[in-house]
Amino acid sequence: MPMRQLLLLRHAKSSWDDSGLDDFDRPLAERGLKAARSVGRELAARDWLPDQALVSPALRTRDTWRLVAAELPAHRRVVFVDALYEASAADILSQIRQADPASVCLIVVGHNPGLEDLAKQLAGSGSEAKARKRLEEKFPTAALARFVFEGEWSALSSAKLTHCLRPKDLS
Repeated sequence: MPMRQLLLLRHAKSSWDDSGLDDFDRPLAERGLKAARSVGRELAARDWLPDQALVSPALRTRDTWRLVAAELPAHRRVVFVDALYEASAADILSQIRQADPASVCLIVVGHNPGLEDLAKQLAGSGSEAKARKRLEEKFPTAALARFVFEGEWSALSSAKLTHCLRPKDLS
């Protein structure tokens, strides 16, 4: 049974400059552009290389993934999943459980509160105390929670939280 990695990435900071835009169509703010690139560089440096990405179709999540992926050494399979927009923790977990069984490292790029709720729900026994404390404090935009577990995606119910990284931790 392979050791799997699950990366939960909240989209980077979005812009509220244009009040006429639908929530779905909000772009990234300048701060978000920098943070997304920084997360991508961190994933590459730590060799946390997803072989599949599940991404909400909202503009800010697509742009976050595009900037993260540009920092990674190889092309990653990406699936834009309508059900991830405004998804609950249960909805996100349902999508993860349907991930390609051949994927060893999966990244989900989505939104709060569902993503943060899922991260807290998944953090099982053996989770790193420092990571759990950070997750409990705040899961801001461009925050990344990394989990490891043995088993199939279809059976995921809890995992070991190893890291909770925030943009300010990466500067």
